[in-house]
Amino acid sequence: MAGLRWRVRSAGLAAAGGFLAVALGIRVLAGGDGVLDSSGALQQYSGTALYASMVYAGVFVLAPGAGPIVAGAGAVAFCWLVEFLQLTGVPAELSERSLLARLVLGVHFDPTDLAWYVVGVLPLVLLHAGVDRWRLRHRDRQPAGAGAGPGCGR
Repeated sequence: MAGLRWRVRSAGLAAAGGFLAVALGIRVLAGGDGVLDSSGALQQYSGTALYASMVYAGVFVLAPGAGPIVAGAGAVAFCWLVEFLQLTGVPAELSERSLLARLVLGVHFDPTDLAWYVVGVLPLVLLHAGVDRWRLRHRDRQPAGAGAGPGCGR
């Protein structure tokens, strides 16, 4: 069971890294000349959705046994919390001092982002739920001793 949890955590880290790479890749391709460009709608909205996808993957680093609904709700709640925190001005102040703070906390509140977070998480929740259902259906069909094991610690 412990080995499964570490595999889930590793997969979460790899997925988060993949989402980050895609987001940065979109910005580099849009900017041309190897420059990160965040000015267009594609870069902004895809970045917001991919940020939420990265948070969803990060949930499994902290809670590898989480189900899709719990992980999705947690990811969206975290993203919304960060977005509403931007109304205080604290993230903007921290972002002036740190690129990492700017990437994690953002700078200013944008109500459109609230919907894009859901867009980034919902497909992952549906995919995860579908994989879980498929696993449950096919677990009973495996021959004895095949070592299917339980799914994601549930």
